[in-house]
Amino acid sequence: MSKIYHRAVSSVRKVYLQQNSPIHTAGFVLEPGEWQRTDPFLIMAHDVMKKGVFGVHPHRGFETVTYMIDGKLNHYDSKSGEGVLYPGDAQWVTTGKGVEHLEDAAPGEIVHLLQLWVNLPAKDKMTTPRYQDLRKDEMPKKIENGVSTKVFSGTFNGLTAPTLNYAQVTMVEFKIKAGSHTIGEIPGSYNGFLYILKGAGTFGVDNTPAKEMDVLWLTSNKDAEASTVSIQATEDMHVMLYAGEPLGEPVVTRGPFVMNTEEEILKAFVDYRNGTFLD
Repeated sequence: MSKIYHRAVSSVRKVYLQQNSPIHTAGFVLEPGEWQRTDPFLIMAHDVMKKGVFGVHPHRGFETVTYMIDGKLNHYDSKSGEGVLYPGDAQWVTTGKGVEHLEDAAPGEIVHLLQLWVNLPAKDKMTTPRYQDLRKDEMPKKIENGVSTKVFSGTFNGLTAPTLNYAQVTMVEFKIKAGSHTIGEIPGSYNGFLYILKGAGTFGVDNTPAKEMDVLWLTSNKDAEASTVSIQATEDMHVMLYAGEPLGEPVVTRGPFVMNTEEEILKAFVDYRNGTFLD
């Protein structure tokens, strides 16, 4: 068995934001429907929005992970009540057996955010919903040699976040000065990708170049105990890393629900119509 696998970049794709309405522009960082390739991740959107884009809506069977790039976001859910997210904060919502929630820009704000959907294992699809605030000043952080590393979930470079997970996921924010570099370890079996919010650099053992609003999918090796991820900044750079253990389970999704079978999806709609969704 290979002990350490040095990851390369298997693909680079530019994310383009498209105007959906006068108050909402968005693009897919991870596009829906490629469940096997992106497992345990389902979709990720990069949203730019003003107040009024979304109303209160239901979810079941997965987790939403929101990272705030800019602006102030008001949040409500039927499990935990109301909250506010600020630039650099994140939130981790386990929808489980069912929540109704709303994320909306505060009045007068233009909000930039990333929202990732993480699949829940079949055994946890109907778990009790849970909400976690991940405040930027409370997450483990290290600054050295021109590299700021902040861990929102999982473990990276000796930093471990207190975030509770069902699917095992590592989420890291890097802010790297031009000319600086970092390298760290994640399990070799994890699927992983990087998304560049600002600047440019080279990535992986093959030094693949990429720049702002590029998403880079990383190679993996399920037989390796660990793997390295290397990042070199050619300009001041802000980049996010997401990596997680694949679940290897069937995915059936309809609108706001993500389950394992058509029957489970139909039951979610029936429960919602019958008023038993939040019981």
